[in-house]
Amino acid sequence: MAKRAGWLGRLGNRLSRMEARLQARRAEVEAESIGTAAAVPVAASGAAPAGAASGAGAGAQDPAAPAHAPATTAPAEQPGHPPHPPALRGRPDPVSVVPWGMRVAAEVSWRLLLLAGMLWVVMKVISEVRLVVLAFAAALLVTALLQPFVVRLRRLGLPRGLATAVTAILGFVVIGLVGWFVVWQVMENLDDLSARVRDGINELKLWALDSPFHVTEKQINDIAKNLSETIGTNTEQITSAGLQGVTVLVEVLTGILLAMFSTLFLLYDGKRIWTWVQGLVPAAARPGVAGAGPRAWRTLTAYVRGTVLVALIDAIFIGLGIYFLKVPMAVPLAVFIFLFAFIPLVGAVVSGALAVVVALVTQGPWTALMVLAVVLAVQQIEGHVLQPFILGRAVRVHPLAVVLSVAAGGMVAGIGGAVVAVPLVAVTNTVVVYLRAYSRDQLLHGAAAIGPGPHGSTAFEQAAREAGRDQRA
Repeated sequence: MAKRAGWLGRLGNRLSRMEARLQARRAEVEAESIGTAAAVPVAASGAAPAGAASGAGAGAQDPAAPAHAPATTAPAEQPGHPPHPPALRGRPDPVSVVPWGMRVAAEVSWRLLLLAGMLWVVMKVISEVRLVVLAFAAALLVTALLQPFVVRLRRLGLPRGLATAVTAILGFVVIGLVGWFVVWQVMENLDDLSARVRDGINELKLWALDSPFHVTEKQINDIAKNLSETIGTNTEQITSAGLQGVTVLVEVLTGILLAMFSTLFLLYDGKRIWTWVQGLVPAAARPGVAGAGPRAWRTLTAYVRGTVLVALIDAIFIGLGIYFLKVPMAVPLAVFIFLFAFIPLVGAVVSGALAVVVALVTQGPWTALMVLAVVLAVQQIEGHVLQPFILGRAVRVHPLAVVLSVAAGGMVAGIGGAVVAVPLVAVTNTVVVYLRAYSRDQLLHGAAAIGPGPHGSTAFEQAAREAGRDQRA
């Protein structure tokens, strides 16, 4: 019994010492947690508290302090992050491990993905309502051309409604007369053109027989036979294409009516429509948009006026050249050259090629070469003299941007998209340049930047950089 009592006593003493050690360790952990939490605001302010300094000094002078006791101060953590638990103190912050370049690339990437998705949705919506979009774009172009006449009539004392009605009616009448004149000229010269085309084909056949290419009459007849058989076997496709042409004609007439009504309302109520559009923009960005709008409209007006004037000069000089070379349908060809001039680059090539082909099949290769020389000369004068002089600095678009925009517009919306693409790029360029300059001026005058500020680790590192800059200054 005595031995058992002694053994139990020793066991109790050991348990008591173990409990004391656990309590001491628990007190050390609690003190360490309290010291870490207190070090966070100290590191943020850049100054060490007096208590921490005195505590460190006391710990250094106290010989009874345990050698294994950990320090009560911890490295400062980033503001906004909760203190790590003691078990994770050896691991770094995940945000600090990711390199700065990778973080910037990640933030730029998800923003680019959002912009690409928004652009895709916008393009899908435009493709679904392409007729309405093209009609409104045409109305904007016509309005930019006719609005100066409304302003002049208003200055003469006419009311706004009467000035708008007179301008719109005269503009639509002129456009209708031009279309009617083209159709009338084509119908009047169609029989003569058909006869000349047949004669030209016969002359081309005789030239091919006498040419050094050793073409035989049997080969020419086989080509004609294959062509007629191809047309006969594809009768259904040709018929369906004709039906589609009827559908396209209906859509074109609908688009013309939409464009006419849109032009009328834009001429009459353009300012109030623009004020309503500004109301859709957030209040912080409204001053910049209000300044960019008039500049974009001036760019569009300058583009339309310059394009009309350049197209008119091209049509007059090329038409005179075709007329003096005695090519049939000189006037309709001149009108086609005027209309196709609204399609940059591509329109000039197509209209010039059409004039050369008509001269070739009606007057022969020598006249066709002369027409080609006239077309190239006028187009060179247009590209190097007329456009820089007439358009000037109001519309400055790089040729590569013109080519890419015309190609993209043609792929998205056909001929109408190709016509609208270049003025859209010119207006966008004007708006972007103005907003960039406006934002720079706002920053120089001490105005706050538009939009939310940086946050998270980006805000912490930006604040550190600004603090370093202030210290160096």
